[in-house]
Amino acid sequence: MSSPLDLYPISEKAPERAVSASGMPLDRLTLDAIVSGRVGADDIRISADVLKQQAAIARAAGRDRLALNLERAAELVAVPQDIILETYEMMRPGRLQDSRLLSARAEMLRRDYGAHAIAALIDEAVAVYERRNLFRRRY
Repeated sequence: MSSPLDLYPISEKAPERAVSASGMPLDRLTLDAIVSGRVGADDIRISADVLKQQAAIARAAGRDRLALNLERAAELVAVPQDIILETYEMMRPGRLQDSRLLSARAEMLRRDYGAHAIAALIDEAVAVYERRNLFRRRY
């Protein structure tokens, strides 16, 4: 049985699996293709599948924390950038007065995007922020 480590680096050992979010193979992402307009924004975005493959490689190499981060990144591929940036801003200590908005955001990410690991990370942050009094105080 083969190990995910046998695929590392994916671009060399399994180039057919190294495709962008649009499904474009890596070998078609050339400077000429970009300059000529044959490559769009989705063509240069990484796919959730490639991130999951990288996570499996990291886990097989004993890099569990890296694997978890790559799995969370795979979840974020489906989330619009404005929601990601807004969530990041919400998570900055002192930005919100209480945990309800952040908890609601975690639930929305779970429900609408299937981003369970990201939502769990936000839930964990809420608990830490409450314990450390990092929500903005009301005056």
